[in-house]
Amino acid sequence: MKKSVFRMTVCLLAVFSLLMVGTFASQAEAAPKYRWKLAMTWPTNFPIFGDAVVKMADLVKEMSNGEMEIRIDSKNKHKAPFGILDMVKEGQYEMGHSASYYWKGKDRNTLFFTTMPFGMTAPEQYAWFYYGGGMELMKEVYDKHGVYSYPGGNTGNQMGGWFQKEIKSLDDLKGLKMRIPGFAGEILSKLGVVVTNIPAGELYTALDRGTIDALEWVGPSLDLNMGFQKIAPFYYTGWHEPATELQFMVNSKKFDALPKHLQKILEVSMEFAAYDMYARSYHESAVNLDKIATEYPNIKIKTFPKDVIAAMKVENKKLLKETSAKDPMFKKIYDAQTAYMKIVRRWTEISDYAYLKDNLDE
Repeated sequence: MKKSVFRMTVCLLAVFSLLMVGTFASQAEAAPKYRWKLAMTWPTNFPIFGDAVVKMADLVKEMSNGEMEIRIDSKNKHKAPFGILDMVKEGQYEMGHSASYYWKGKDRNTLFFTTMPFGMTAPEQYAWFYYGGGMELMKEVYDKHGVYSYPGGNTGNQMGGWFQKEIKSLDDLKGLKMRIPGFAGEILSKLGVVVTNIPAGELYTALDRGTIDALEWVGPSLDLNMGFQKIAPFYYTGWHEPATELQFMVNSKKFDALPKHLQKILEVSMEFAAYDMYARSYHESAVNLDKIATEYPNIKIKTFPKDVIAAMKVENKKLLKETSAKDPMFKKIYDAQTAYMKIVRRWTEISDYAYLKDNLDE
């Protein structure tokens, strides 16, 4: 009897040991083998932009079965909202999330991969990226920086900005202090605007205190959360950013060192998060535009006068021509976008535009 009990005890201990070994092995397999860090330009808990980054990281973890995890650091932690490219390039962070046109001071050719004034709409631009040669041109530009760049979420057509006073003519632009980045900032500078670029977290205070007279941020999707409608009564429609695409950046050496299946998981997660952000931005803009009408009836939604738009177009063409003459790569991308836009815009005109034109009054 004692021997039977002893044997049973030994067997139970053996089974228990095997179960524990199996559990520890399972836990070891579930532990992430790849722990990456991502730096983003946006503040902690920033809606839509930051949410897209979280969605991407969650997808990577889930689809890799925990093999890969990505920690997200907001600008509140790394303190360098406009330093993302350098931090990813140098390997301080494996990944980043920002907007390509923030790097125009380092490389003007990065401008094209966010959006350009009077350029393509978001569906047109996505078609260009994935099927019209845009991804290949973006890779050519970013290769010299040791970074792979991917579409990181689109806001759709952005509004032209919040203004303390109405813009009735070109004279009203002269001396106006405005936050507006990218190529559009250069265009307005030619028209007498004093242009500056300020991080998102400082915009409300700058406008409220009169440090700036006007600003553009995104559109109803995010602008109401920022509170601009409380301090600026004029809200202008857009011209400068018809398809603002954010970007995911990945250190190329780190990416190349990943197993092939994790490379694919990362790419699919970025692409899904990017397009999901576009859908959400469209939804939130529609909802918040309705709020403006019902909750803030004092806000006047305006379109810039025709002579102002015409002057913007003239300066845009001049600047594109001048820069193309100085930079062969800039010319290559500009020519590629122009050629593609001629093709894709024909379809836009007889599909979406014709449909809306004939049905908006119903």
